[in-house]
Amino acid sequence: MTIEWRYTTHPNLGVLSLAGHLGPDAVHRFTGAIGWVRARGTGPVILDLTGLRGWSTGGQLAIAQAARQLSDEGRRLELAAIPADGSLVPDGTHPPIPVHCDLSTALAAHQGPAGDGQEWCTDAWPGPRTSTDHDQI
Repeated sequence: MTIEWRYTTHPNLGVLSLAGHLGPDAVHRFTGAIGWVRARGTGPVILDLTGLRGWSTGGQLAIAQAARQLSDEGRRLELAAIPADGSLVPDGTHPPIPVHCDLSTALAAHQGPAGDGQEWCTDAWPGPRTSTDHDQI
């Protein structure tokens, strides 16, 4: 089982939404998505886990690695709507990762100006497209 992802830019931040299960089979795809985000965005990244059905320890460690990579670039990773099966397993090597109860709360915490952004998503993204300017990958 793997994940599908959608990345949407907002003024001064980006939102990477995941759907599926972030297990060992999906870590490589998640790492690729983080590479996509790093190349196309600026500012903090909100990792929207609303559509995530679960995650393995390896998936959680991949998120911690993403937080380190973004931190090295002066960017922060934040989580929204973590799966009900627990919180991120801290390994002591990643920067603090703020956790929000849902995506709306995470976006409100930034109180940035509203505006249309650009969107990219995997072909099988299960949710609606939030932008009129989107590309499938």
